[in-house]
Amino acid sequence: MTGPRPVLDVRRVAKVYGEGEATVHALRGVSLVVERGDYVAIMGSSGSGKSTLMNIVGCLDVPSTGTYLLDGVDVSRLNDRQLALVRNRRIGFVFQSFNLIPRTSAVANVELPLAYAGVQAKQRRQRALAALELVGLGGRANHGPNQLSGGQQQRVAVARALVTEPALILADEPTGNLDSKSTTDILSVFDELNAAGRTIVLITHEPEVGARARRLIKLFDGQISSDVRQRPIGVAPALADQPTIQLERLR
Repeated sequence: MTGPRPVLDVRRVAKVYGEGEATVHALRGVSLVVERGDYVAIMGSSGSGKSTLMNIVGCLDVPSTGTYLLDGVDVSRLNDRQLALVRNRRIGFVFQSFNLIPRTSAVANVELPLAYAGVQAKQRRQRALAALELVGLGGRANHGPNQLSGGQQQRVAVARALVTEPALILADEPTGNLDSKSTTDILSVFDELNAAGRTIVLITHEPEVGARARRLIKLFDGQISSDVRQRPIGVAPALADQPTIQLERLR
C-alpha cells in the first residue's frame, strides 16, 4: 500500500526568462516534496529564485521545464479556468501587504474566496466567522481594516486563506510589514494551525521566522543549497515565554 500523496511534488523544475545575452536562469532544476501536515520555510537572498519558486508553487507562473504536482494534480495539464479554480480552492494565499479590501468588514474580506467559488451567502458567512474565530478575531468580524492593527489585518488575511479548506497555505513574507509583537502573534497562529494538521509553506528572508518551521530550505542561484529537517512532522516548536493563540479545527 502507498502512503498519502504529497501536497507538493516539484520535479526538476527550471525557469528561464529572456533570451540571448539577456537570459536569466531563475530556477535550475529544483526538486522538492512537501508532505501533508508539514511546515516549510524557504529562504534565500535577492535573486536566489525563491519568489519564482513561490509563483510556480502558487500556480501564478509555469516552469520552463520540469513537472509540478499540487495535491496529486499535474498543473501543466490545466487550462486557465482550471488554474483559477485551483488557486481559489486548493491554495490559501497570505501576502506581506495583507491585500484586504478597504472599507469592507473583516468578515466580508474573509468571505471573498467563497463568493468567487459560488458558495451561498448564509454558508459563506458561517464559514468566514468560523475562520475568524480560528485566528482569534471572532470579536472583530465587523471591523474594517482601518480599525485593525497590522497584526490583526494579517490574521484576517490568514482567515481568508483558510476559509476554503485549502490543501496548502502559501505565505509570502507574511511578517514583513509587522512589528516584533505582531510577528510573534502571527507565527503563533501558524504554529497552531500546523499543529492542527495544516500544510504551510512560507517564503521569508528572516532567520527567526525560518527557525519556527519544521523544515528549512535555502535557495542559492536558482538551486536548493540546503534542505534541513528542523523537527519531525507532528512535533511542535518550543514556545516557552511566547504568547500562543488557542485554536480549534475549522469545521
